[in-house]
Amino acid sequence: MGWAIAIHGGAGDIPLSLPPERRLPREATLRRCLQIGVAALQAQKHSLDVVELVVRELENCPHYNAGKGSVLTTAGTVEMEASIMEGKTKRCGAVSGLSTVVNPISLARLVMEKTPHIYLAFDGAEAFAREQGVETVDPSDFVTSENIERLKQAKEANRVQIDYTQPITEERSGIPTPDGNSRIGTVGCVVVDEHGNLASATSTGGLVNKRVGRIGDTPVIGAGTYANNLCAVSATGKGEAIIRGTVARDVAALMEYKGLSVKEAAAYVIHECVPRGNAGLVAVSAKGEVAMPFNTTGMFRACATEDGYEEIAIWPLQD
Repeated sequence: MGWAIAIHGGAGDIPLSLPPERRLPREATLRRCLQIGVAALQAQKHSLDVVELVVRELENCPHYNAGKGSVLTTAGTVEMEASIMEGKTKRCGAVSGLSTVVNPISLARLVMEKTPHIYLAFDGAEAFAREQGVETVDPSDFVTSENIERLKQAKEANRVQIDYTQPITEERSGIPTPDGNSRIGTVGCVVVDEHGNLASATSTGGLVNKRVGRIGDTPVIGAGTYANNLCAVSATGKGEAIIRGTVARDVAALMEYKGLSVKEAAAYVIHECVPRGNAGLVAVSAKGEVAMPFNTTGMFRACATEDGYEEIAIWPLQD
C-alpha cells in the first residue's frame, strides 16, 4: 500500500501520425502535471487537494479541452463543466454551463464545501462563482482562432466531435484524409494518498459543435467521476456512452460486489460495457494500484506510484 496518481488528457481517434508539434506539448504538460502531483503527495498533501491542484494545471493548459483550451458549442460559445469527489465521505461537487470561470474544478469543490448541494449549472453556477470570488474572465477570452477553425471544420462535416476526432482536409486527389490535427481532450486526475484517502476530479469543455445546453458525463457523479473507499475513477470519451454505461460507478461496483481488482474491473467496464471507440478511464485503488484502459485508438495518460513506477503514454503499450 502507498500513494498513487493517474492523469488523463482525453481519449479518442488519435492517429499514430500525430505530428510532433501537436504531440510533444501535450506529453510535456502531462509530465509536468504528474510531477506536480507526485511532489504534492510526497509533501503529504491530501488526495482531494492533489486532484484539484493537478486538474487546475491542466485547465490552465491550452493543449487540452478544459478551462483555457475549451472547445466551442454550435453557437461559438464555451460551456465548461467539472466535478470532484472524495472517497471516504463520498462528498462531491459538480458544475456545468460555465462561460467565465477560469478553473471550473475549483468551483466544483466550492459547491461541495460551501453549499448543501452537489450540482450547480449555467446562470446559477456563474452567480455562485461571483459570490465566492473565484477568478473569472470575459467569455470571449476562451474563444481562439484555432477553436473557431475547429468549429468551422465540424460544421462543414456536419458532426459533433468527440475528443481527438480528426478534422478532414481535401488533398489534391479530392479524397478526404486525416490531417493529424486531433482534437484536444477532457482532463482528469485520480489519487490515493499515503493514508489511503481517495479522490477523483474531471474537467472538460465538452464536444466541438455540441448543441447549446448539452451536458456530458464529466459532471455526472457515477458516470465521468466517482470515488469511494475502494477506488477513484475519472472517465473520458463520448459522454452519452459513458453516462449510459455508468462507467465510473460500475468500476467501483465490480470491486465492491464481485471482488475484482481495479485493473480487472476497469478493463471489464471499458472493453465489455461501452461500445468500442467511445471511452477510456484512469483509476486507482486504496491499495495503490493503477488502471488506465481505453477502447479508442489512444488516450493521453500518465501515472506514478510510491514504489517508483511511472508511465506516460498515448497509444497501447507494446508487450
